[in-house]
Amino acid sequence: MHLTPGGAPDWCPDPRVLKVTVGGHCVRSESKTKASRGSKKWLILLDLLCLFAVLTPFLIFEFGLIAPIHRGFFCDDNSIRFPFMREETVSDTMLVSVGFIAGIIIVLGECHWVNKQRRSESGPREGYLSSIYRQLLPFLFGMSLGQLLTNVAKLSVGRLRPYFLAVCQPIAFNCTAGFVEDYTCTGDPSAITEARKSFYSGHASLAMYAMLYLSFYLQVRMAWSGARLLRPLVQFVLIIVALYIGFTRISDHRHHPSDVAVGYLQGALVAYWVAFHISSLFRRNRSQTISIPPRPDSPETFTNC
Repeated sequence: MHLTPGGAPDWCPDPRVLKVTVGGHCVRSESKTKASRGSKKWLILLDLLCLFAVLTPFLIFEFGLIAPIHRGFFCDDNSIRFPFMREETVSDTMLVSVGFIAGIIIVLGECHWVNKQRRSESGPREGYLSSIYRQLLPFLFGMSLGQLLTNVAKLSVGRLRPYFLAVCQPIAFNCTAGFVEDYTCTGDPSAITEARKSFYSGHASLAMYAMLYLSFYLQVRMAWSGARLLRPLVQFVLIIVALYIGFTRISDHRHHPSDVAVGYLQGALVAYWVAFHISSLFRRNRSQTISIPPRPDSPETFTNC
């Protein structure tokens, strides 16, 4: 109970009052208004619609429904004369598996986090699905958005891959002008279309996004104090995996070094943006204080808080 010097009950009418300072100023913490179940469902639906809005154009681009621009080349450009290697060190399936495994780690991490909070007396009582939803959905949104940006760049720039001439096998072109724009490819049409999507590396951007975001996630959730170097070691290994995947795109003649560098940069920026500005990983609960003017007849109040 809040008491005045005379023993009368404190005059602060708000039940959310935490303490009363000298001078009669009631200081309270503004708790977040709990949304009704109906409004929560609408918010979840809105989140899913946003995710679907990003996924739809990504799938349209990924399945080749829109062709990249037709770009010319210099006859003496040795950067597009590399041989075509059919086998990739890191295939598309392996790359998708990397993102899938990162998502599974987040799900397992949230289950462990909820169990840990429930064992704590002062910890919040959050459900498994709620915790997984709040952390997994931003991760999926960022991954989809990053790949959408990658595909937009691939189709709009149309940079030729290092093995372009090997699959294009151009005919009927004249090198006297230096830059050739009018030429005819005689190779496999699907391989030629894919050879026009060099800038920038989708493997590098997705790998860097997934591994860096997972490093951010472990920075918050992996709070075991038993071994100080375990978490930095795991984060270092994750970054090495991302770098390795990008390096294989150069050795496999799938991308130019600048394509991989830009892919790294894009993946890192999206991971930072999602982790610090969309996800709730690094957010802190802030309380607002509101001062209520004191009554003239009660210059000083006390509380047993």
